[in-house]
Amino acid sequence: MFKRLFGGQPAAEPANRLAVVRNMTVGRTVSLDPLAWRRLQPETVFNLDTDALEITAQGTIALDSGQHVHRFYTDDHVMLQAMSDDATGAEAYDFSLFMPWTSAYPPGPRERRIWTDRLSEPVFDGTAEDLPSYPRFWFSESDARQPPVTLWETIWDSRTATVPYARIFQTCMLYARDLAGGRELMLALEMEPEKAPEKSADISHEIMIGIPLEMAEFTA
Repeated sequence: MFKRLFGGQPAAEPANRLAVVRNMTVGRTVSLDPLAWRRLQPETVFNLDTDALEITAQGTIALDSGQHVHRFYTDDHVMLQAMSDDATGAEAYDFSLFMPWTSAYPPGPRERRIWTDRLSEPVFDGTAEDLPSYPRFWFSESDARQPPVTLWETIWDSRTATVPYARIFQTCMLYARDLAGGRELMLALEMEPEKAPEKSADISHEIMIGIPLEMAEFTA
């Protein structure tokens, strides 16, 4: 937190360091239109029991392409994601909403290799997770095996923090299946927090189920 004193004047307010994307940022509430997922029923496995998201953390990812990913999290790990061509998110697009499905901690290198192999296949067989099969959305133009994407996400839990809450290395792949009412998404990833003496560095394997969101289907 930066402070600047001017001869007896009150300290200046700390600067907000996070992007505000369509009025979304830490500490605000996002209202959802439940029709966004109800129109996919009964085929979809995506189902939220709330239409309001209390944003308590925010993630940022800078892609090699120059694009930026903005992620907004609740305490229950529901995630609303937006893409933009700049870090401010002023012209955001491609919105999606994800809910957690499974989370597991691999006991060793063998289980991590098996997970990476699953993420490399053109179709993810979700039988073990009580899910259907999902065709690969990224690299869908090819049926060849494809190594998953790797990226760093920086997570903040305060708009005025000077250091992030966490940095997480992710190995991930995005999948999608077409339903009668639209598209259902599935994000499978390995998460490895950046090692620090005071923080846990446990590796986890996560699956999140998602849906695309139109701009008219949420407000903050």
